[in-house]
Amino acid sequence: MKNIAIFASGSGSNFQAIVNAGKSGVLVGNISLVVCDKAGARVIERANEAGVETFVFSPKNFESKADFEREILQELIDKEIDLIVLAGYMRLIGETLLQAYQGRIINIHPSLLPAFPGKHAIHQAIDKGVKITGVTVHFVDEGMDTGPIIAQRAIEIEEHDHIEDVEKKIHEIEHELYPTTINYVLHHHLQ
Repeated sequence: MKNIAIFASGSGSNFQAIVNAGKSGVLVGNISLVVCDKAGARVIERANEAGVETFVFSPKNFESKADFEREILQELIDKEIDLIVLAGYMRLIGETLLQAYQGRIINIHPSLLPAFPGKHAIHQAIDKGVKITGVTVHFVDEGMDTGPIIAQRAIEIEEHDHIEDVEKKIHEIEHELYPTTINYVLHHHLQ
């Protein structure tokens, strides 16, 4: 079974959806590690509850991104990680990890890329008045949400929708689309 590392910075709702998909058999992979750059993040509690090991670090304790990515890389090698899954990890992946895991890092983004890359994608969509937005799962490259697209799913923004309504719709799609797409990548791209 392939080993997965999940990188997260926040509450870990996508992490939880991935764990649940593993329990239900939707995802056939071993969630071996959570990497987190924020000591108080809720995802750490969720990982502990799920029995998943964590590697928590503080970027400010390192001279550079390359330095902390070297530490992360050693953890990934020790755990024999096959795939890195970004789930609300709020940092761009640097050269150290990109080189070691080229074609084996995926991310989920709350828009239909290439529209609205970067932070606050849902706000951007609402501010622009678009009627359709959605979720994209893509491979990670050196750019900001620019890697090859693996899967997308659209939602409609209704006239009466507030930001919270759109966020709820997006999260529902993410929690269903991400585990199935991770499974697809594990079994079709990592042979």
